[in-house]
Formats: sequence, structure tokens, C-alpha cells
Amino acid sequence: MIRRISFTLLFAALVFFTVSAARTSAHRGTVRDAYNFWLVEPDDSMEAKPVFIFLHGASLCGNDLNKVKRYGTLDAVEKGRELDAFVIAPQNPGGAWNPKKVMNILKWVEDYYNVDYDRIYVLGMSLGGYGAIDFAATYPDDVAAAMAFCGGGSVKDLSGLNDVPLWIVHGTADRAVSVSQSDRVVEAMRSADSSTPRLVYDRIPGMNHSQPARLFYLSETYDWLLSHSLKDENRPVAESFEISNDLMRSAYSGLRSGSKRTSSTSKPTASVKSKKLFKFSCGIN
Repeated sequence: MIRRISFTLLFAALVFFTVSAARTSAHRGTVRDAYNFWLVEPDDSMEAKPVFIFLHGASLCGNDLNKVKRYGTLDAVEKGRELDAFVIAPQNPGGAWNPKKVMNILKWVEDYYNVDYDRIYVLGMSLGGYGAIDFAATYPDDVAAAMAFCGGGSVKDLSGLNDVPLWIVHGTADRAVSVSQSDRVVEAMRSADSSTPRLVYDRIPGMNHSQPARLFYLSETYDWLLSHSLKDENRPVAESFEISNDLMRSAYSGLRSGSKRTSSTSKPTASVKSKKLFKFSCGIN
């Protein structure tokens, strides 16, 4: 009797693991003229759900999809950051991110899943920061909001960024990608529209290249993105949260043992942006 109960519990556990694991699926060669990618599905897809597109940095480039799990949104989800949304995490084999290839993946997901077309978000770091900027600049009418960490811009026309609620974060102590790269993006935006009405630019003294990676693990990051929709009148940018030492140190707290769900309709807590000196080390690149 005890053995039968144990077997039943083991079987139930295996079934639960299989169902849970099926929520994250690897796609290789699934979409023409696109990248291989991971797709995370929300627990309940009966109603249309938002989409987060995570674009990784140069260290994760290659042909091994498992590398994409090393840091970022996909890793945050696996560590317990619950997002009531789809997550697309493509892998770039090398070179600059191609906005069209990323869009081809998004269109495929939109064709086969119940997606909220008004809430498509892109975020990336380093090379992925360039990718997020380039994608948002190329498809400003499709991106509800974007975040770019320690990146820059590659496409010739960046004027479309003024139509997208955009948060750029770059540290002055970044030795891998100079903060001047983000400065150039902002300058291009200001040349097109001096008011840059939808831009938040945190140029943070003392922050290095790896430290912004912690932002991928904070619920506040996704809350800020989710507070935007293409349906918003005049598409205003939401007030940013404070990027403080204490907040960044807490980025991983509670994730492995479970975390609070980020709602598909949640709103961020508004606060003033921080310009504090960052002295801690992150260890992610």
C-alpha cells in the first residue's frame, strides 16, 4: 500500500513537471528568416496576454540555446519571477540584432497564440540593448514600451524612438560599452524632437557594464513596461522607479523560493529616479 502511494505521488510529480516544463519550449528553425528562440507561455492563455521580447548580450551569442538561460528575463522566470505574459527569448548567432528577424518571430507567436497586440514590450542589455533600441526604432507602432541597458543604436533612423515610451539605463563606469553610445541615441532622438517626450534616460554615475543585468530580475522592471499600452491616449511615458543601491541588491531576493506574480494589469509605484553612486559588484556579463 505504501509503495503504491509512493508510486502515485511520484507519477503525479512527473506529470506536474512535464506540464510545467512544456510551458517553456525551444524552437529551432521553426520560423523562416528568424532566430532560434525560447518561448514561455503564461499559465492561463484563455485571454490575450502581453509579450516580453528579451534580447541578450554578445556573451550569449552562438548556436546553443541553453546559453540564453544564463541571465536575463528567461533566467528570471526560471528562478521564480512569474510573468503573466509570453516571453520570447531568441538567440543571436553573432553580429548585430536584425529587427526583421525578431519581428518574424513575434508575428509567428501572434499567429499561433492568444497575444495582446497592444502590449508588446522589448528589453535588452549590451548587444541586446542595441537590439532593443533598433527594434523599437524600426517598429515604433508595434512596441508599447522598451528598455535598453548599457547599449546603443545601430539603425540609421532613430527618430521613431520618440513615439515609444523608452527607458535607457547606462553607467558612466561602463568599460565594455561606453555611455557615449547611449548619449548618441539620445542626441539622435533630440535632433528629431528636442522634447523627447517619451524618454527616460538614467545615466548613472559609478555603474559598470554588468550591474544593469539585475534589472531583469526585478518585478518593478516588468511593472513599468506593463503600465504602457498602444491604446494609451498620446502614449505617455510612466514615471520611472528609483534605481537605488538597495533595490538593486534585492534583485535576486526570494526568487528561488518563490516570488510575487507580476500581473498583466499591474501598475508601478512611482518614485524619483536615483543618481546614486554604485559601488556593489554584480558578477554578470
